[in-house]
Amino acid sequence: MLAPPQTLFQRFRYLGPGFILSAAIVGSGELIATTALGAKAGFVTFWVVLVSCLVKVILQLEFGKNAIYTGVPTMQSLNRLDGKKWGKAHWSIWLWLSLQGLKLLQVGGIVGGVAIVLNMAFPFLGTNLWAAIAAFITAVLVYRGFYKPVEQGSLIMIILFTVTVLISLILLQFTPYAISWEQLSSGLSFSLPPAVTGVAIGAFGITGVGGDEIMFYNYWCIEKGYAAYAGPNDGTPEWADRAKGWIKVMYLDAVCSMIVYTLVTAAFYLLGAALLHEHGEVPEGYAMVETLSKLFTQTLGPWAKAIFLVGAFFVLYSTLFTATASWSRIFGDAFGQLGWVKFDDEASRKRVIGMLSWAFPIIWCVLFLLIQMPVTMILLGGIATSILLLLVLWVALIFRFRELPASLSPTPTYNFLFWLSALSILMVSVYGVWQILK
Repeated sequence: MLAPPQTLFQRFRYLGPGFILSAAIVGSGELIATTALGAKAGFVTFWVVLVSCLVKVILQLEFGKNAIYTGVPTMQSLNRLDGKKWGKAHWSIWLWLSLQGLKLLQVGGIVGGVAIVLNMAFPFLGTNLWAAIAAFITAVLVYRGFYKPVEQGSLIMIILFTVTVLISLILLQFTPYAISWEQLSSGLSFSLPPAVTGVAIGAFGITGVGGDEIMFYNYWCIEKGYAAYAGPNDGTPEWADRAKGWIKVMYLDAVCSMIVYTLVTAAFYLLGAALLHEHGEVPEGYAMVETLSKLFTQTLGPWAKAIFLVGAFFVLYSTLFTATASWSRIFGDAFGQLGWVKFDDEASRKRVIGMLSWAFPIIWCVLFLLIQMPVTMILLGGIATSILLLLVLWVALIFRFRELPASLSPTPTYNFLFWLSALSILMVSVYGVWQILK
């Protein structure tokens, strides 16, 4: 147990899980889908993207709090819920597992995206070979990589992709595509023309923190030590004070994470709106990377392509890197609840995580090499994400209203924001699933 830091500066020293989450969030969705949305809709739906990034963080906070007051990772928390069990595992774990086939395709598509960007930068090696190299290097970096190396690697990539993407946006202002204040203000007017309503719904669904990242956050909060610092819940006022203190640290961590991925998402959206919308260009999938890089070289010179490709690489690779670390933990935990592996003691847990850190990059690479359709693979994973977000919302409601100790009850303002977030996500997710079924 450890007394929580009391000042803002002291709390900054204990940040970390949000770094990993930011690195996971800013991936294919921001580079491909967000840029495409800007190209389709122009500046008018810019506010939708910002609201989307801001409103979903509340669910993330509920999973983070659950980690602190229980000390239990996500899948074990799901297995403790009331309801039917099939075998040893709660139905929610089986539902989650049933969606992971499509999610495997999604990360396989990201392996392909990393390979495509590397091939653009270094064409002397083919895309397939770059995919194998990227998967191998990722497995080496994450294998036996406990919390600290993952946090440090994520922080490095966050700095690199944030700086390069923001530089790209700044350089845009020295080209004929410079963004005017009138254009920017039109995107902040909270208007929504009927012609772009569907695009706006899509923007809300794919930007910001997703169901996967929300479930992952619990593991990183535990590994960072927030739960251990608060100590077991013994019902005493002293425990409540410690838990509240570490929840404040977690809040700061989540908010800092939100600021990072909101900045990068906004930058990609503005690049798409400024460079492509006026010309009616909406390239599909990873052609977006090639088109944007060409526009930069045409307006700024050949040297600008290197800056853009560096940003594109680290945006995509950060997702691959953190996905390997996160998947090995959540799947190890799930397999433990199913009774397939031992995940309770530290030695077994490390062994399982190490094996899965090799297995998943290999599986993702093989899927890409067999299918060779990275954008389609990512879109199929997006279908699973829409369904998964509904499961995450249901679990967050249980965490908030059934499991949260009364001594940790939040303020009325927090409750209002929670319901605003829950209703927004519910409406968008139901709409997305309905569109898929249609």
